[in-house]
Amino acid sequence: MTPESACWFTSSYSNNGGDCIEVAVNLAAARGIVPVRDSKVVGGPVVAVPVTAFAAFVAGVRGGTFDAV
Repeated sequence: MTPESACWFTSSYSNNGGDCIEVAVNLAAARGIVPVRDSKVVGGPVVAVPVTAFAAFVAGVRGGTFDAV
C-alpha cells in the first residue's frame, strides 16, 4: 500500500485574491489530521490540525462565530 498524497483544496470563496489557505481533507480519515498551508507558499510549512479541531473550526465558521473578526 502506498501512502496517500495530499490533494490540496482552496475554497471557492477565496475569490482568487491570493490571501488564502489550502487544506488537504483527503488525509483526514487515514491520518486523523487536516494539513493546512498558505496558498502562496506551496513549499512552505504545513500545519497539521487534528480532525476534531478542524471540524469545530468549520462549524464555527458556518455558525457565524467569527463574523465579528
